[in-house]
Amino acid sequence: MFDHTRPGPQTPALPGGPRSGLCTDCGVSRLGDGRACGRACQFIAPDYPALERNLHGRTAQPDTDEAFFGVIHSMQRARLIAPAPGAQWTGITTTLAAALLQHGLVDAVLTVLPDPTDRWKPLPAIITDPADMARARGMRMGWAPTLALLEPARAAGYRRIAFIGIPCQTYALRALEAELNLDALYVIGTPCSDNTTTENFHRFLTLLDTAPDRISYLEFRADFRVELRFDDGRKPRFIPFLQLPISRLPADFFPTTCKTCVDYTNRLSDITVGYMGGDGDQWIIARNARGARLLSLIAPLLHTAPLTTSGARGAAVKGFAANTARAAGGLPLRRMPNWLRPLVGVIQRHFGPKGLEFARARVEMKAVETVLHLRRSHPARLKNMVPAHVWALAARYGLGPAPGETRDPPR
Repeated sequence: MFDHTRPGPQTPALPGGPRSGLCTDCGVSRLGDGRACGRACQFIAPDYPALERNLHGRTAQPDTDEAFFGVIHSMQRARLIAPAPGAQWTGITTTLAAALLQHGLVDAVLTVLPDPTDRWKPLPAIITDPADMARARGMRMGWAPTLALLEPARAAGYRRIAFIGIPCQTYALRALEAELNLDALYVIGTPCSDNTTTENFHRFLTLLDTAPDRISYLEFRADFRVELRFDDGRKPRFIPFLQLPISRLPADFFPTTCKTCVDYTNRLSDITVGYMGGDGDQWIIARNARGARLLSLIAPLLHTAPLTTSGARGAAVKGFAANTARAAGGLPLRRMPNWLRPLVGVIQRHFGPKGLEFARARVEMKAVETVLHLRRSHPARLKNMVPAHVWALAARYGLGPAPGETRDPPR
């Protein structure tokens, strides 16, 4: 239980709102500098090589797993020996942040809590007590302008900050980092997939279960199933991806920003904690010496195992590319007969890509999706918005850049 007599997380009111167009409301548009978005936004003209060199000391190496996942200092499969109650997986992300506070390496952590009125809605918060990190456990769905907390955090005198966020937030933070004059910055990144508004997410839940308000946990798993847990005592449900009601969602359920994401694995974090390559556990990528030091703080609490990889991703990515091309072109998807879906779901779980091969497949799918949707909806943005590492992945599936779709090489 928490002691509510002591100061808890700060959730200051945030001014402003998102910009129009390609904006995920990372929070930069709410800062006092109205021109900061132009310098920081991933959806304008991202420069991953420059930021990687500045942060990690080098860029990702081609023809290695770094081509998929970004710069790797170390990569492992892990879980907490004693899982944290209420965590989405076992609680590694919030345990890392709590360790930074416990060891006095940071003054505050910028993250999100569940909104008091809606457990799925993210509420940006400043946390200064390691015990309060337990409140941040679990998944939130929706826009979270967490970077807008930078100004109230600095006003409170916090000069050493940890940040937990998704890739588009991390890119903006790194682009502005030199201007913030912080004494220390640690970034704990989570991979991202397709986000949507909290309201849209509630609509999705109504399609999954007859009592959507009782769903307390939802996770897309690496075994091609979605797991649902409930707070009414029911046993968890597992829904194969192929049986999800995606065709019943509106066309704009996932915004264009998420359909055109150029960084799935949070390449500019110090450490990335996700699930895709974990084969049932969590998947941790320390990207630089700072990330490795951070991981060492909780090493005694972790059970680690060798990374695995099996299966072949090619057919899955090609099938995804074909369906995405039809959807991006406004054509109906080719729907699999209902009687066949359970059989294919079993085949996927037993013979589909697993471990790192599953993670490679998902990253390639995002690269393909980015190119196809930008060509359809914002063709002029391809030249500046799609980095070389995304083109390299998409090119394997016949989606190399056409003339005028990349920046001219420097003279």
